[in-house]
Amino acid sequence: MNNIILASQSPRRKWLMELAEIGFTVEIPDVDETNPPGMPGERVPVYLAELKADAVLARGAGGTVVAADTVVLLDDEILGKPRDAADAEAILAKLSGRKHTVVTGVCIANSDRRTSFSVQTDVYFRVLSQSQISHYVHTHMPLDKAGAYAIQEWIGLIGIEKIDGDYYNVMGLPIGSVIKVLEEYEHH
Repeated sequence: MNNIILASQSPRRKWLMELAEIGFTVEIPDVDETNPPGMPGERVPVYLAELKADAVLARGAGGTVVAADTVVLLDDEILGKPRDAADAEAILAKLSGRKHTVVTGVCIANSDRRTSFSVQTDVYFRVLSQSQISHYVHTHMPLDKAGAYAIQEWIGLIGIEKIDGDYYNVMGLPIGSVIKVLEEYEHH
């Protein structure tokens, strides 16, 4: 696979691409990541992934762009990145003892074609104590993460009862699905 451009500043997306042994460069898209008013939560990640891909393609970058965006949905409400530690604690308190859905939208595009899709994973949290929530937020500072947590960190080990779907999707990139599309692009 040649000339793959990851349109993301997420260290987790970068790590997953490296883990999959995909050669790539990184270009940070400059886009307004505001959720469009009235758009259903599950459609937002694909919309934002397409904006990111278009922003990088518009710079004239030759190659295939991989862009993604992840949202956490609880009862159709988007739980974004926390504003501060107190907000992170409030978000985790909402997730405690409940099922939520992580939706990652992906857009893979080059000058000839474009593929957009989203992957959903249901995550079931155990009941978290206030001291567990506080410990996690102040030790791991999950302020750059949608839903205020990372499944691969301490909170995932102690707090997640089960997931239904793609684990890597919860980390921010459904890497198996991405590879499948990139392989299709390579053969056309």
